[in-house]
Amino acid sequence: MRGSSDSNIAGRLLQRLGENSHLIDAATAQTLSGKDVPGLIVGFAAGFLSAGLQPGDRVLISCGLSPASTLAYLGAMYTGMVPVLVDERALATSGDLLFARARAKAVWVAKGVRCDWARKNGVKQIEGNFDARPAHSLRPAPCAEEDPAVLMPTSGSTGVPRLVMVSHGNLRANTEAIVRSQHLATDEKAMLIMPVSYCFGASVMHSHLYQGGGVVFDSRFMFPDKVLRAINTYACTTFAGVPAVYNILLRRSNLRSMRLPGLRRFLQAGGALAPESVREMYSIVPTADFFVMYGQTEATARISSLPPDRLGKKLGSVGLPLDNLEIRIVDDEGRELAAGQTGEIQVRGPSVCSGYFDDPEATERKFGDGWLKTGDFAYRDDEGYLWIKGRTSEFIKIRGLRVSFGEVEAKVAAIPGVYECAATAAQHPEAGEALALFIVADDGASIVVERVRRALPPQWTCVSVRVVPELPKTENGKIARSQLQAMT
Repeated sequence: MRGSSDSNIAGRLLQRLGENSHLIDAATAQTLSGKDVPGLIVGFAAGFLSAGLQPGDRVLISCGLSPASTLAYLGAMYTGMVPVLVDERALATSGDLLFARARAKAVWVAKGVRCDWARKNGVKQIEGNFDARPAHSLRPAPCAEEDPAVLMPTSGSTGVPRLVMVSHGNLRANTEAIVRSQHLATDEKAMLIMPVSYCFGASVMHSHLYQGGGVVFDSRFMFPDKVLRAINTYACTTFAGVPAVYNILLRRSNLRSMRLPGLRRFLQAGGALAPESVREMYSIVPTADFFVMYGQTEATARISSLPPDRLGKKLGSVGLPLDNLEIRIVDDEGRELAAGQTGEIQVRGPSVCSGYFDDPEATERKFGDGWLKTGDFAYRDDEGYLWIKGRTSEFIKIRGLRVSFGEVEAKVAAIPGVYECAATAAQHPEAGEALALFIVADDGASIVVERVRRALPPQWTCVSVRVVPELPKTENGKIARSQLQAMT
């Protein structure tokens, strides 16, 4: 058979699990011990095979914030099947579209999770947990490094996500590079408030289990203090979040009055967090390192990371590429640019994926000539640190001046009384395009609007500043720009 069991990333991960590899559901206090987890993964693998699925079959895995979806994901991968991940919150609205796009053979859901479209359409549905099996009773399926391990949905803000073909080799390369960059030990325990259907969440789970650590899942972040208390209860060493998460911790939690003595690191990715917020987080919890990171699903997860000891001098940068990746900055003609010049980030290396499932045209556009074309604009300074200016789709031109939504949102979010900000484009008779801002306010609306208008540079033509109760977000916590456009 092609390949070997050693190349199966789930099998390799299972071999590296240790006594600290607990999987814990903080909301229910369910704890699966490090000794039990290998047998539970193999139990899921055997259960999928007994349901009539075969190596190579694609199976949709509904991912919630509990150990079960991680066991289902790793169990499917262990058998040589290809899990197709979907956020449990999106199962009802887009699960059937992902199922059809992936040409999947079955869908797995946790016990009690409804999947009406599967029953209606006669789709094979597998529900709940499987009994543990001795870990030695089933070997991981042989595979090649380049074989697809998982179809990971992109986290774009519009439409049905494309499915990125992430190989076993991609996962191993990215996971091992993350372990090195974050100096993970064998006694780590991650607090995870993101599902593993999001590449950031998956990367945290992979890296901690791969190093022999554990993961605590907590679905209660609508009550952030509960999550902070759980960090201490379960002795978590890592906390990961997107910018919106850190804004909530800073503005709507008791973080300042809670000690987190065991926490070693904060991880931040999924968009730009205002430098002032990074500085504030570090001042509140100075005993924990703060990693500002950059990544894309098409590169498995992580691309670069800012070493915490360089925060003082490089705050605002997303750091250096991981040690097994190569980055270049190119102009519109594909010519490499010198330090200090802004162009598109392109990435090459073992964690860059091969393309999108069943979409050769998009694959050629994004991955052609061996480089991942990220669509992000940035420059590198003379030390090689990466400074992102925005995405190709997240710029507007005001009187010919290119302005990044990310830059605008970071500036406005730093204004006292502003909890969150999102920007979009509006047509303007003189400027061509202008800003339309949506803010969630901490203080009185009229006062905050006036502060925002005074703080905007004159060259940033702005047609409106609206105070809203909340910003439209994707399941992964990113701004849903298509919905913003509909609100203008």
